[in-house]
Amino acid sequence: MNDLSFASLLTPEGRALLDEVRGTAPAQELAVATRLRRDHPADLVSAALAQARLRERAAAKFGAADAERMFFTANGVEQSTRTTVAVHRAGRLRELGVTSVADLCCGIGGDAIAFARAGIRVLAVDRDPLTASAARANADALGLSALIEVREADVTDVDVSSYEAVFVDPARRGGRGRIFDPEAYSPPLSWAVATALKAPHAALKVAPGIPHEAVPAGAEAEWISDGGDVKEAVLWFGTQPGLVRATLLPGPRVLRGRALPDPPVRPLGRYLYEPDGAAIRAHLVAEVADELEGGLIDETIAYVTADEHRDSPYATAYEITDRLPFNVKRLKALLREREVGILTVKKRGSAVEPEELRRKVLPKPHGPNAVTVFLTRVAGAPTMLLGRPA
Repeated sequence: MNDLSFASLLTPEGRALLDEVRGTAPAQELAVATRLRRDHPADLVSAALAQARLRERAAAKFGAADAERMFFTANGVEQSTRTTVAVHRAGRLRELGVTSVADLCCGIGGDAIAFARAGIRVLAVDRDPLTASAARANADALGLSALIEVREADVTDVDVSSYEAVFVDPARRGGRGRIFDPEAYSPPLSWAVATALKAPHAALKVAPGIPHEAVPAGAEAEWISDGGDVKEAVLWFGTQPGLVRATLLPGPRVLRGRALPDPPVRPLGRYLYEPDGAAIRAHLVAEVADELEGGLIDETIAYVTADEHRDSPYATAYEITDRLPFNVKRLKALLREREVGILTVKKRGSAVEPEELRRKVLPKPHGPNAVTVFLTRVAGAPTMLLGRPA
């Protein structure tokens, strides 16, 4: 999609077409396009159908009610912040008393929308003309243009001194895919940190895989998961320097680091706990183990074991029924004997791919019973643990 075709969608004719093609099934697109091109420019029809597909994809992140009114680019849908995460972050800024924020590298405006809905005035900046146009259109579509000013500019040229907070979401993808080196972000993390330090408060969105040694000494580091999936990490300035936290959405549930020593390795107990990914990324497995009064099954594996069952928002509990050395034939026979038709395979510390194992041991699923298999190491030995959710 180019700037011209996007602009055409904002016209009365374009908006009417968007309403008409809403809900068009993929199998119907050709027939619908052929019919509409009799009365509308071919480029406009194509743009409307493409936008309808993007809106359907975006519903998972933004909710259907907003997605049906918003405007997207392909990259914007892929890279934008999930609404639940953006709302959480906006809420934290609001709790800090922030009333204005410079949203740098704003994309299509997902975070700007959350800030504005929290009552925060926003300067949203992006250097890409099409992306900035989408952000502006989304502010208008959602009735937030009075709180969101969208500016097409290079963020390194923007004066943010009049804003109480800065939010930076640098590009973490390049021509070859994801970028793992924070200094290869666009703009680099060092620039984002220097900019953050000029404001009373700041939040920098970074990849959840950021090395802990790359976290600046004066920052609070927060890892966020939503529904069990790790979404991002945020470096906060003007909050609690040195704090590490894992935030689990919905909730939020917040696990704060206490600088605990590594948990002890202990014999496998009746229960196995799988910590939430945010807790693992935040290096807070020790805090999870302490809460569960458990230990590790192996010094290099982030599974916690305990003899008693305890409910925890930070870990999923499984009751272990069997412990076996890694042996595909033995596992296949055991599953057949127990009439297992539903098999969940998880791994940590194993080179075996779950799908590959599933095809080998359960080629034709049948039977009423369900089992979870953990491919892992116990005290250094390759092991299969069988169990079920506790």
